[in-house]
Amino acid sequence: MSHRADEIRRRIAKRKRERLPSNLPEKKREPSSFLVKDEEKFGHDHFPSFEGGSGNDAHPLFSKEVFMFKILASVCIVLIVAILFKNGSANLDPARNFVSKTMENDFQFAAISTWYQEQFGNPLAFFPTPEEKDAETETAEGEKTPQFAVPATGRVTESFQDNGQGVMVETGSNSAVEAMNSGTVTFAGTKDNLGKTIIIQHADGSQSWYGNLESIKVPLYTYVKAGDEVGKVTDTENEKGMFYFAIKQGETFIDPIQVIKFD
Repeated sequence: MSHRADEIRRRIAKRKRERLPSNLPEKKREPSSFLVKDEEKFGHDHFPSFEGGSGNDAHPLFSKEVFMFKILASVCIVLIVAILFKNGSANLDPARNFVSKTMENDFQFAAISTWYQEQFGNPLAFFPTPEEKDAETETAEGEKTPQFAVPATGRVTESFQDNGQGVMVETGSNSAVEAMNSGTVTFAGTKDNLGKTIIIQHADGSQSWYGNLESIKVPLYTYVKAGDEVGKVTDTENEKGMFYFAIKQGETFIDPIQVIKFD
């Protein structure tokens, strides 16, 4: 064993001498530490590797235990919800109602975006940045009130009292429909009895609905400002345009004429 160790040391010393310039004086030809190979100083297994993910060499940004716990917790939640709705027991009705109500609530994109901007000065990265604040007017008391835009100029042909939700507005052919207030598009598609529809969620939690559209101009989750075009009206046979408009506050629709005057 000692003979083998002596042989290895002689080979290492020989390599060191070969790396040094031959024209240096003998006393200056001391080996420098940076000329020694890493494996010669520390051995082949000196540098830790995080790729293995085991023992002390586990990746510092990844914990297998925490990851497995999150997966297990997610599976448990899914199983619990499945059992709640599979079991017909009346005792579980409160829990089922809570889950159903939670899943049906709209996420308040516009409200959270506005709050974040007020607190930190910039909107969240996944919200499009508005170029300017909404137009506002001051009342006699000095309070600021939002200035709503008229979606499209026209006359109401079907009032809120006729259907209890919104109004039908007759306007010019191929007219653009504009957002009444800034907010985030939470629905862009087709609804029963309304055809192509846009729903915009505003910072105060209210929604504005634009239905019976010929075309939709904004994609889902787009941030729009008051006056931005969101769609086109559907043309009628008498060379007029027609669209549906509604305002929803919480779970209740309110008469749009109380907010916006079309005529």
